[in-house]
Amino acid sequence: MSPQDLTQPIVQSTLWQQTNMKRWLLLLIPGGILLIMGFYVVTDSVRLDNDLLLHGADWSGYALCHRITERSFSVNGRQFPLCARCSGMYLGVALVFVAIALAGRLRRASLPPWRLLLILLGFIAIMGIDGINSYSHFFPNAPHLYEPRNWLRLVTGIGTGVTMGLIFLPALAQSLWRSPQYQPIISSGRELTELLILAAITVVLLLSNRPTLLYVLAIVSVAGLLLIVTALNTVIVLVIFRRDGRAVLWRQTAVPLLAGFLITLVELSVIGLFRFNLTGTMTGFPGL
Repeated sequence: MSPQDLTQPIVQSTLWQQTNMKRWLLLLIPGGILLIMGFYVVTDSVRLDNDLLLHGADWSGYALCHRITERSFSVNGRQFPLCARCSGMYLGVALVFVAIALAGRLRRASLPPWRLLLILLGFIAIMGIDGINSYSHFFPNAPHLYEPRNWLRLVTGIGTGVTMGLIFLPALAQSLWRSPQYQPIISSGRELTELLILAAITVVLLLSNRPTLLYVLAIVSVAGLLLIVTALNTVIVLVIFRRDGRAVLWRQTAVPLLAGFLITLVELSVIGLFRFNLTGTMTGFPGL
């Protein structure tokens, strides 16, 4: 028996332990969210007057969202950090990131099959139609198809968010890993349907108007915003400095991901401060 044969079971055991540990760590994310939600439900202790977490989320959302009050959801009378459409988009992004992570597919670097991709691009087209119709209501005499509703903005937004997540994650995997898995991020209509069912459940939870659920989903929506912008910035940093395609272990992704996250914080802060100095308001735009 060769030394390689003796070491192979040890290597396999170590890989299994590392994979098992990653799965447990990923399960802690939704598990922790559920525990927080349960705590607030039992104690009814959602207090929003001086909530620092929501205040920080407001500034993050303010950089990329119009935050028009009438086009936003609210929790206990407090406006969401993002408008209804943006809340849906970034909830969809967060949903895809968590689902793909739990499925162990973060190294997959290929887009969905073209049939699924056409469906996903259709979601963006539907949101575009709803967005144009919604925008036309700023002008009383402009033609419009139907009366816009925040729940429609939410639904069309979350479809686009799912699409964004399924497109950006493969791009991030290609940029990070030396040997990415060139398999579709999702490969069947069943898998897409499962994601859409989770998205529908998220929509129902938000429309339930339960303060605890609204609070958690408001925070998760901003987390989705940070995730997608961080992913984009990480790809840009790796390409500019020609450091793409080098990671072998997860710990080797820490530096580029941290760089992408810090750049995201700086970008959102600069945009937010510039907009506030220009308009003097954090809700909507003057004159609208």
